[in-house]
Amino acid sequence: MLHPTIHVKRPVTNYFQGFKGKKQERFFLFALAGIQFTHILDFMVMMPLGPEFIRVLNINTHQFGLLLSSYTFAAAIAGVFATYFVDRFERRNLLLSLYACFILATFACALAPDYQSLFIARACAGTFGGILGSLVQTIVADSIAYERRGKAIGIVMSAFSVSTVAGVPLSLFLSDYIPSLGWRAPFIFIAAISLAILYLGYRNIPQIRGHLNQVHEGSRLKQILNVFVSHHHLRAFLFIALIMLTGFTVIPYIALYLTSNVGIDNSYIPLVYLCGGLATLMSSRFIGHLADRYGKVKVFKVLAILSLVPILITTNLTPIPLWAVLINSTAFFVLVSGRMIPAMAIVTQMVDNKIRGTFMSLIGSVQMLASGLASVIAGAIVTIGPDGKMEHYNLVGFGAAVCGLLTFYLVRYIHSDKAI
Repeated sequence: MLHPTIHVKRPVTNYFQGFKGKKQERFFLFALAGIQFTHILDFMVMMPLGPEFIRVLNINTHQFGLLLSSYTFAAAIAGVFATYFVDRFERRNLLLSLYACFILATFACALAPDYQSLFIARACAGTFGGILGSLVQTIVADSIAYERRGKAIGIVMSAFSVSTVAGVPLSLFLSDYIPSLGWRAPFIFIAAISLAILYLGYRNIPQIRGHLNQVHEGSRLKQILNVFVSHHHLRAFLFIALIMLTGFTVIPYIALYLTSNVGIDNSYIPLVYLCGGLATLMSSRFIGHLADRYGKVKVFKVLAILSLVPILITTNLTPIPLWAVLINSTAFFVLVSGRMIPAMAIVTQMVDNKIRGTFMSLIGSVQMLASGLASVIAGAIVTIGPDGKMEHYNLVGFGAAVCGLLTFYLVRYIHSDKAI
């Protein structure tokens, strides 16, 4: 049973003057959510287009795997390099400049004439996209008081959730219904809507420069190492890595398992993701509200335990009706993605805002590395049997459940006194 948490007023430490009204704050959060939506969508649209990439570019499955990982590993490396400069620039200008570069890289993906060019363009998109993700979270933490941050992160994270589950049906729809463009269509679409979001951000994201007024002592490398080796921060990195392992060992193989083992027709797979996307869009703000009212740690613990149910069901499904599959898959996406809302609210409060950009860049790198590692681990466990069915997916589910239980245990140790 959740009980409302009584918050004690604390002095404002985010060095931000605030918004003139709720409407201004709402457009600010929508702009950040839009940036989050597009850079995650840019990664997700690749996954279902594997057969077309292999056919059109004349590549093998290993090369396609490298094409996917080029984004995540470039993002992880970029997050580490970003620690050198992210806290040295005004937040708004840095965000919009990086986003403009991301748009150019995404459009370059659509124009790539061959595999090598596409690989480079994907790495560039991952470089800018990886920094954007952590910078968006940093700006939310700098701008929104902790007592209301759960709801704000819920709005931003709803974009993450929707892009994660919408990428599959969107990429299939665009590539199928615009045959003249094929796999290039999703990238053109993302670049186009990103331009509109860039304008929205230009109009509604204010300058955030309070972190520039604080003194940074010692060499930059020493500062970064201090952020990295702090035992509080190391626990946070492990916490985030386990969250990503819980979800991303299971997610990449859901569609294949449903079609090969559960007997769901391939034409219904977009419906599975569509239902999950709509549900997460509605649930994210509600989860954020609950986190603000009842406490981030309490809400995370509840979601961490509840999410184990659809994880274990998903990885042990036998042939069942479509409606039952939709109920379980929708619960999976709502609960598994919902954990990130209170988790990120807790993590953003662990550091002072003068080093928050550095810390969140490292968090972003951990997320990308863990998600890439999750796919590799799951790929090494699951196999395709002689009958064409996936085998050992249940072992992946059990491993994900163990990671989920570890996050339940670890969460009480990773928040600072300010985050209680």
